[in-house]
Amino acid sequence: MLRILAMLCGLMWLAPALAGQAELLDALRRGGHILLLRHAVTEPGLGDPQNFVLGDCATQRNLSAAGRVQARALGQWLRTQGIPVGEVRSSQWCRCLDTARLAFAPELEIQPWPALNSFFGDRGREPKQRAEVLAALAPRMEANRVWVTHQVNITSLTGVFPAMGEIVVIRPGAQGLEVVGRFVPG
Repeated sequence: MLRILAMLCGLMWLAPALAGQAELLDALRRGGHILLLRHAVTEPGLGDPQNFVLGDCATQRNLSAAGRVQARALGQWLRTQGIPVGEVRSSQWCRCLDTARLAFAPELEIQPWPALNSFFGDRGREPKQRAEVLAALAPRMEANRVWVTHQVNITSLTGVFPAMGEIVVIRPGAQGLEVVGRFVPG
């Protein structure tokens, strides 16, 4: 009896989260949001090797096999949910570009965008990149926009520390941007 009561209490606690998820999905189906996607799961490590080269994936921390599967599944999940995506921009880091390509190409063109590049190793770039991203929020689009980037960038914009493969949904608001919700697809 205690086990059943505990399960019912757990379901009551979970119900608002599920309702919120349904509302978020409905809002995304209507479009006009920006989905800040932290790249999919990578090989173990923090940041990149000391002598990494931006255009050379062999020198960077890249997606793991699980991350490649996660990226494909993420794109498929968004399509299955009927969430329209009209634009995909990505950091120039290989793990972000690969996440974007596996999830959205060839249906959508992937646009490398330096404003989404990681500033983990150089915090001096944060203010300029943040300003460029905030300026790009202004034009409203019918479909949603997906911007594939890094944890530090998403945290700088939203205060949210996302997991790999997690999406933080934002939209332009009166105070710059509004966090609408967050989720890991699937």
